[in-house]
Amino acid sequence: MTSPLLATPGAVPADGIDEGVAAHYGDPYAEQRALAGRFGVVDRSNRGVLRITGADRLSWLHSLTTQDLERLAPGSAGEALVLSPQGHVEHHLTLTDDGSSTWIHVEPGEAASLLEFLASMRFMLRVDPQDVTADYGVLTVVGPDTPAGDLGGLRLDAGLGADLIVARSELTGIADRIRSAGGALAGMWAHEALRIAAGQPRLGLDTDHRTIPHEVGWIETAVHLTKGCYRGQETVARVHNLGRPPRRLVLLHLDGSEDKLPSHGADVMLDGVSAGLTGSTARHYELGPIALALVKRTTPVSATFTVDGIAAAQEVLVSPEAGANVQIDTGLRRRGNLMGRAR
Repeated sequence: MTSPLLATPGAVPADGIDEGVAAHYGDPYAEQRALAGRFGVVDRSNRGVLRITGADRLSWLHSLTTQDLERLAPGSAGEALVLSPQGHVEHHLTLTDDGSSTWIHVEPGEAASLLEFLASMRFMLRVDPQDVTADYGVLTVVGPDTPAGDLGGLRLDAGLGADLIVARSELTGIADRIRSAGGALAGMWAHEALRIAAGQPRLGLDTDHRTIPHEVGWIETAVHLTKGCYRGQETVARVHNLGRPPRRLVLLHLDGSEDKLPSHGADVMLDGVSAGLTGSTARHYELGPIALALVKRTTPVSATFTVDGIAAAQEVLVSPEAGANVQIDTGLRRRGNLMGRAR
């Protein structure tokens, strides 16, 4: 599904998972600076959108996900996970409830599989999940000067900025309204650079079929540790009580003298042996080339790596001892500083 904002003069289409929206609009570094120093709007309308109606929707989602959703207040937003029976992450949800419907957005291409799972778990409950991606898209407003209140559409303050779920017919109009209020129009390259610098993983890019919540810091943002039973809870509880998840998320600072970025999935090499895999990569306007990677828990926190022939220093995002007695130091804690540097 191609976004109407790709008709904007200067728009350059993204590829890969973000196909259908703009990578940038002519100057990705200026777009990063605008998002970090003021605010701007990013077209993420390639994401999947689900709407769930019915009187049992919140208690039903509460029983299926890692998050406490039974008493989710209208207008509140949050993150949740669907785990496998073994505790591996299958879906990452950003959601809100408007009082009559629960709205969820997920990574591009994930809506159909999430809907299939939800439909299989309906039983006799009063719920009606629907994939409404064809009718609704996501715009994300990022930056320290993001206006409060109504920006158009349904607002979710979660993740890197304020996500707006809007009717596809209103994508261009709402983006233009935000721009007229002083916001820049920025592409996915700018958004991804700031997201990676903030240590926020994306499902499928920075995770694999073995990822558990503790490894990537989602234990803090998408998991409620004292709620009732849900699929995969045993793994979450065991790792939280004992600590030491098998892998940990790191931010790689790559050698800027190399005129390339590592390929997705490239081995993170230590002394000639693979210590993990590379996820998202970007060129940050201040930090230079950066990447997220999952490395083995036992890898020394002071180790330097080689990735696709590029030297890489690590910044610890998740402690090797992550668990109940160890604070997880995710990039979410550094987001404010990163956003404020350009001011």
